[in-house]
Amino acid sequence: MATEPNLHRASHMRALAHPTRLRLLALLREHGPQTAAHLAEFVDEAPGSLSYHLRTLAAAGFVEEAEGQGTDRRQRWWRATHETTVWDTAEFARDPERLAAQRDMFRSLGQAYASRLTDYIDSAADLAPEWVEAGFTTDRALRLTPAQLAALGGEIEALQERWLAESARNAGNGSAATVFFLAQGYKQP
Repeated sequence: MATEPNLHRASHMRALAHPTRLRLLALLREHGPQTAAHLAEFVDEAPGSLSYHLRTLAAAGFVEEAEGQGTDRRQRWWRATHETTVWDTAEFARDPERLAAQRDMFRSLGQAYASRLTDYIDSAADLAPEWVEAGFTTDRALRLTPAQLAALGGEIEALQERWLAESARNAGNGSAATVFFLAQGYKQP
């Protein structure tokens, strides 16, 4: 799958800079179409509040109404419009408004990632030992040029694509479960 940028506007990035909206988008990508009431089971907010956030995400093009879902016509079902959100960080760095929006979104993403790790740490005692043993977290300080960092990112992207294909093949595999994968690489300040 191509990873062409699908995010170009600061206003859209600001829509993602809210932790609840980031969580909703992630849930729709992970679980497929849902209503605000269904999403409230995962997010500690009232369905009315979640409906507002879903409409904000829809206005920015991240989600859309999922027609033909459910049997109750009063329910509003939502689905993600893209499997991933990508953007050109250099494009955003050239515009102060977009750079500020990107910074705010990155902060929200960092908090979301930290929350996921905390959830894992808190639940590790309840997981089967093979899942705990298979999990990993790693970090290294590397001395690289910008070109080498870009090459590392390309290799990680290719590796991720390989495992995304494996994930798709595991759709009906009862021993497979959803796994969160995160890779980051950036110049240390």
